Amino acid sequence: MLRELSIRNLAVIEQVTVLFHSGFHVLTGETGAGKSMIIDALGLIAGGRGSAEMIRHGCERADVEAVFDLPDNHPVWSVLDKFGIEADPREMLVIRREIMLQGKSSARINGQSATLTMLREVGEHLINIHGQHEHQSLLRTERHLEWLDQYAGEEIAADKSAYAAKYEQFRQVERERKELEETSRHQMQMLDLYRYQLEEIAEARLKPGEDESLAEERRKLSHAEKLAESVSEAYDLLSGAKGLSAISRAISRLEDIVNVDPSVLKPLLEQLQSAYYAAEDAAYQLRSYRDNVEFNPERLALVEDRLDLLYGLKRKYGETIEDILAYRERIQAEADKLENRDERLQQLIDEEKRLYRELAVLAERLTAIRKNAARRLSEVIVQELRELQMERAVFEVRLEQAPLSAAGADNAEFLLSTNPGEPPKPLSKIASGGEMSRVMLALKAIFARIDRIPVLVFDEVDTGVSGRAAQAVADKLSRLAGDCQVFAITHLPQVACMADYQFEIAKQVNENGRTSTSVRELEGGERVEELARMLGGVEVTEKTRHHAQEMLALAIRQKNASRREKLRVKEAF
Repeated sequence: MLRELSIRNLAVIEQVTVLFHSGFHVLTGETGAGKSMIIDALGLIAGGRGSAEMIRHGCERADVEAVFDLPDNHPVWSVLDKFGIEADPREMLVIRREIMLQGKSSARINGQSATLTMLREVGEHLINIHGQHEHQSLLRTERHLEWLDQYAGEEIAADKSAYAAKYEQFRQVERERKELEETSRHQMQMLDLYRYQLEEIAEARLKPGEDESLAEERRKLSHAEKLAESVSEAYDLLSGAKGLSAISRAISRLEDIVNVDPSVLKPLLEQLQSAYYAAEDAAYQLRSYRDNVEFNPERLALVEDRLDLLYGLKRKYGETIEDILAYRERIQAEADKLENRDERLQQLIDEEKRLYRELAVLAERLTAIRKNAARRLSEVIVQELRELQMERAVFEVRLEQAPLSAAGADNAEFLLSTNPGEPPKPLSKIASGGEMSRVMLALKAIFARIDRIPVLVFDEVDTGVSGRAAQAVADKLSRLAGDCQVFAITHLPQVACMADYQFEIAKQVNENGRTSTSVRELEGGERVEELARMLGGVEVTEKTRHHAQEMLALAIRQKNASRREKLRVKEAF
């Protein structure tokens, strides 16, 4: 249940914090007092879209925070765990939403950042809001199948999942088949291009790293004369009189006198000997290198031509030889696919037919389950409508065969007859606003027992009803509050008196001339006064007060009787 709601700087609300209870709550007040802002605040908590226009004039941001007390086995805990949000079922769940003047918004769940998508999924398990115009969704027949499947619940869940997976396979094969059929000319042109490119790359006989080794060879061949001349000169200098011979003579002189002062001369002698061996080895290597320097203009020309070829291929197919070879592999696979186009097309046609047959079988299973669920849903809605003063209403969930689609092979439509002897017809053709409101309330009452959503919000669900029908709506909302926490914005005293708790939404103007909205729980005489206002309008008289007291007393007796009956039924089972 929703324990606490705090709102700051949202439209005309400057700052309010409201504590709620279990059971049936009504929000009442004059038109324009800001009752809808409470609904908007809960909508933001449930992941609804926010905008800068919602922020109170002159403020930088608006904040909404809700505190929920939920049982350990509520499905929202597993949703939070899926998103990696730490939450302890033994503690309260805190959701905060902030809207900035720039239009951006942020959300936090138990102090941890959450995206709007995450918040919406969490909100789906916490709050269900029925707005003033939501009954219009009853006129959208595409929604009727969704509601039917929702009612079927676990009975249809596994079959729907299997059908959805198979349908996705079917659609993927269908898309590939259509692509093959619709792009044949273009594909044949591409096949010609791929064949040319493959032949060009194959004729080059590429080897990984070849370009680097050829570049090094070209560098040597193009500088062969300079290499030979410089290396030869270096060898002559090293092996001549001023090279190895000079070092050898220096070694001989030191060997003659090393024993005279060994502490100094011996290390110097060793250094010279090492230098001699190193210089001697270098001389041998220089001579060998000089003798192997290649003067080959013909080879240089071949290398140049090969590098030009590689450069041309790189310009077309990749920056390196490895890239070119990888490109060849890719277009080879595409070419193979195109060359086998006819064979592949036939495979896809056969696969598509097979999947369609399997889909048809799965769709038949869905249809059978839906027919059973449609019969049961029709019966329970009729029962609910009878309790809402539509005793002679006939409600029918009609299933008709449809082409295979993502939802199966069914179309569903809700039909209603409110007059005896008249056949059921589509809701859009016969239902009044008050009847639509009661049909929607009947659906909400049914699904509240299925969805396990702890908070149901009704924004003027009693629109278009009065008299006994209004009393029936009030009784239904009160009974519904036995399964979940119910909030209702209402202008009808018949609905307000049946609530367990009543809150007044009122406007005030402060000393600065600013308007703000307050929310406070009414108790005792305050509640009588508010009901009397709802009954009598502007002027509240003793007669309307007495009438309000009678309504409250009657509502208490009626609720107690309903609770005793519910307890009796529970004990009987």
